[in-house]
Amino acid sequence: MVPELDNPKLMTLDQAVERRAGLRRQGVRLVLTNGCFDLLHTGHLAFLRDARARGGALWVGINADESVKKLKGPLRPVQSQEERAFALAALAWVDGVFLFDGERLTPEIHALAPDVYVKAGDYTLETLNPGELEALRECGAEIRFLPFLAGFSTTSLIERIHRAAVGGPAPPGAGPDFTTSEKTTAAGCRDLPRPGEGG
Repeated sequence: MVPELDNPKLMTLDQAVERRAGLRRQGVRLVLTNGCFDLLHTGHLAFLRDARARGGALWVGINADESVKKLKGPLRPVQSQEERAFALAALAWVDGVFLFDGERLTPEIHALAPDVYVKAGDYTLETLNPGELEALRECGAEIRFLPFLAGFSTTSLIERIHRAAVGGPAPPGAGPDFTTSEKTTAAGCRDLPRPGEGG
């Protein structure tokens, strides 16, 4: 049973919409990203640090438990949504977190209209979900693909932990995390133009 975790950075979507209006009035650029963040590792931390530098506030949408199961398999997540939200909220780079139940962030993008949306460097405009991409273009968000540290992934971390514990390979069912790809090396940040600016 997961203990109750006091997390003042955890918002409902309604609370996030209200706080978003406050940021807009203050002229604060909102950076938004999302993912499962099942086991925080060095690759995640470097990504979140760089994401935070793109604006005045960084919010992270976290896949709820059932959403992670659909994306990653029945053995995931390793940590509950409350634990993952608590871990992310403990980071100084993260200003707010919220849970979402769907496999895609489209409704939340429409509701929050971020100034900047960031994904890891193994994503491109062609591989972003079409619904999410359309929502981002409609709200005029900048889309940035940030570099990350090669060789770090939730899958490889699970395998290393399992080998250390029992001396064998990890069981099946652990899919790669959104911020990681062991095939991709760190590259420069690619800044994409706002809608209507061409390029």
